[in-house]
Amino acid sequence: MAGGKLTPRQKMINLMYLVFIAMLALNMSKEVLTAFGLMNEKFEDVNNFSDTYNGKLLESLGQKAEDKPALFGVPYEKAKRVEKISKELYDYLATIKTDVSKEFEREENGKLPYEAMDKGGYIDENWFEGDKYSAKGNEIVAKIEKYKTDLIAVFGNDVAYQAIVKNIKTRFSLDDVKDKEGVKKKYLSYHFEGFPAIASIAKITSMQNDVQTTEQDAYNVLIGNTMTTAISMKNFQAMVVLEKNVFFEGETVKGKVVLGKYDANTVPTSFSGPGKIENGQAVISMTAGGVGEKTINGTFSFMEDGKPVPLKFEGKYVVVPRPKTANISADKMNVVYRGLDNPMTISFAGIPDSNVSASAPGLSKSSGNGKYNLNPGSGTEVAVSVTAKMPDGTSATDKKVFRIKNIPAPAGAIGKQVGVLKGAKSRLEVSQVTAELQDFLYDLQFDVTRFTFKVPGQPAIIVNGDRVNAQCKAALARATKGDQITISEIKTKIKGGANVITKDASPVVYEIQ
Repeated sequence: MAGGKLTPRQKMINLMYLVFIAMLALNMSKEVLTAFGLMNEKFEDVNNFSDTYNGKLLESLGQKAEDKPALFGVPYEKAKRVEKISKELYDYLATIKTDVSKEFEREENGKLPYEAMDKGGYIDENWFEGDKYSAKGNEIVAKIEKYKTDLIAVFGNDVAYQAIVKNIKTRFSLDDVKDKEGVKKKYLSYHFEGFPAIASIAKITSMQNDVQTTEQDAYNVLIGNTMTTAISMKNFQAMVVLEKNVFFEGETVKGKVVLGKYDANTVPTSFSGPGKIENGQAVISMTAGGVGEKTINGTFSFMEDGKPVPLKFEGKYVVVPRPKTANISADKMNVVYRGLDNPMTISFAGIPDSNVSASAPGLSKSSGNGKYNLNPGSGTEVAVSVTAKMPDGTSATDKKVFRIKNIPAPAGAIGKQVGVLKGAKSRLEVSQVTAELQDFLYDLQFDVTRFTFKVPGQPAIIVNGDRVNAQCKAALARATKGDQITISEIKTKIKGGANVITKDASPVVYEIQ
């Protein structure tokens, strides 16, 4: 623990962090919200264990101070200060969690309603004012800064304690953080603003764990990493080792409970696996890889009685997609347009694209993971059905219904200008009659194939094409200033060969000046 070295228990917490961070910006399905809740429960279990374990460390140091006051008296006094400082911040973080969760009514079993905690209104409204912290936000930052200052003051400038001082500064750094776009954000904004309440609670619980881990680090440094009961069973920890770190609702949870003992002096002769040996531990550092269930395995080798003894290990974890966009939808705007390739992105949270299939009349796969085009046919609605193969071999299904609408009618235009226009006869004679579809989701362009040309007091003229002909020009020559020339019954077709029957464009009027 001294010098910032991680225990295997902390390794497990770090692996939980990996899953936690990867899930932070996912589309917030009920399964993901529940996963955050379960993650929070696991952190709380670890914190409860750490509380007991830290108490035993402090008790052991107190016994040493009683037996050898000259050697352990000063370290014990420092340890008591560390305990008081740590408890103050730990308890303060607990009150924050209470404030965040108080608007949610707990279930009969006493648990928070994870699936209903998809909003973070309390934090957003009470911790921030615009792009700055509110009074509450400044209070939180001040509490953490005070904790750091008071804790560092316990150790002073003694070189023997500088490793733990460095850990404190790093672990509780409140520096601005750059997001993936390179924009600097304040610490609380980056970690809490806009997140679901259950995700923020889990994050705060993890901060409490940081406090307890730092407290444990301090005790071990002060005790000199030696305990009189080193070979006692009290130094063993019962650990829950699950087959993987994320489970879907209804999936069987498999794992085992084992006894583990951490000893920096037990160094393997060789190691194969995704990491490197540091003080008898394999410290994992690797890229999570693609979405889906992954396996970590390898082998430790120790020398015993002159012979190598291999110890194999294997663990599993689940990689979930890194969020790129927010899932924002207007419930009344689930619309696709007939005759067009309507682009869609279809995915199942936590399931690779290769294990997801979608079907609907007119639906076809496009390039890219989860990319599809939907070109609906007849009818007023179309249902898109999605099936995902889960890691345990079972299937999950879902569907969404979209309304089918026809492409709206464009507006008639002269030189791309719609409505009532004014100008000289000469301008109209050379202008092109066009059709413009304004404020539409798709960038559609039209060819005008026919229109009706009407000069007041003269017969209407039907024109094939998109420009006035000689007959129109003759009629236009007899028009006088103030006459309004009406171009109506404008027939169109979509450029690019889309096989869609389009509505007539609305009329356009040209007033002679």
